[in-house]
Amino acid sequence: MRNIFFAAMLLSTGLAQAQTLITPQASGFEENSQIAAIFAKNQIQGSIAILDVSQQRLIGHNNQRAATRFIPASTFKIANSLIGLSSKAVSSVDEVFYHYDGQPVYLASWAHDMGLREALRVSNVPAYQLLAKKIGLSAMQSDVSQLNYGNADIGQQVDQFWLKGPLKISPIEQSQFLARLAQKQLPLPKSAQSAVRDIMQLESGKGWTLYGKTGLYRDSPSDIGWFVGWLEEDGKIYSFALNIDQAKTQPLSQRIQLSKDSLQALGLMKN
Repeated sequence: MRNIFFAAMLLSTGLAQAQTLITPQASGFEENSQIAAIFAKNQIQGSIAILDVSQQRLIGHNNQRAATRFIPASTFKIANSLIGLSSKAVSSVDEVFYHYDGQPVYLASWAHDMGLREALRVSNVPAYQLLAKKIGLSAMQSDVSQLNYGNADIGQQVDQFWLKGPLKISPIEQSQFLARLAQKQLPLPKSAQSAVRDIMQLESGKGWTLYGKTGLYRDSPSDIGWFVGWLEEDGKIYSFALNIDQAKTQPLSQRIQLSKDSLQALGLMKN
């Protein structure tokens, strides 16, 4: 299964219909005019949900979309890593469990043996599909339900559900899930949560550290781009989830920059 099929599957599966939710959490969403101006300036259609954990405030842009469930794509690699470690499908983030078989793959960075630490960084689809198979359908469903991850529906194909459905999650739900991970409050071993936190760290500045994972769902005429994670700054946690219509002509780095700009609009990441 680790061959060119993954590229075709990744690129050709159409965007499953988004599912709009009416949730209690969405009713407390604070629209921020500065963040809205950032989206408008960049001519981006999308949303961001930022959860100020200490204040229990949900702030961002486009409440309706932030409460809408989408296929998580590669952002599910966060939960997949947690479940893989918790179930002992892999012993650590550095255990080499993916062994490249020499067949063509979508990205050259996938074409060698690796463990979770590198597989998350390069977003290795075949590696995470292998991990899901090692976990197994029953154990995966049990843990996805226990995590209360979106609609918690993984269907019957253990290596497909986060790529083409039926699993879906909203930006608001992503921000809540990640706030629990940031505080190691998920119903999984704290050792697994600590390990995944470690491999999610992206960058740091004076008084702050940024954790995150991108995701991209291929569709036409535009893709769906995700960037989810959290910021730890001065002892406080701000989890976030960005979800946008990603035009083919837009650089993929725009997902991260737009998220940073939104956090900075709230007075964060200034140093």
